[in-house]
Amino acid sequence: QVQLVESGGGSVQAGGSLRLSCVVSGLPYNRYCMAWFRHYPSKEREAVAAIYTHTLDTHYDDSVKGRFTISHDNAKNTLYLQMDSLSPEDTADYYCAAAAGCCSGVACFGRGPSGFYYWGQGTQVTVSS
Repeated sequence: QVQLVESGGGSVQAGGSLRLSCVVSGLPYNRYCMAWFRHYPSKEREAVAAIYTHTLDTHYDDSVKGRFTISHDNAKNTLYLQMDSLSPEDTADYYCAAAAGCCSGVACFGRGPSGFYYWGQGTQVTVSS
């Protein structure tokens, strides 16, 4: 059974930092795409950052480039999202996701929500001004 278990959300003031974690178990393959998505009310989930776990190649949405860092610890099967310089516009529910895929961060990012098969339960991030 595939499980993605997220942690690390919370409330922070603008300019602050948070780190999200996503522990992965049961995936039936050892090379895959992982990504962080965020969901604003009344909008579709949008990709924030993606990583191809075999090469650790990454890709980011322009809105978070230079502020967020996605990483994956292959030994711990854990995905991270380090979020710095947070702004109120980053307030959303954040989800980690996984799928069989290849072979670069931009290719993984381009799969979009419909291209990811496994999802975490979501964690809320609230940034106050």
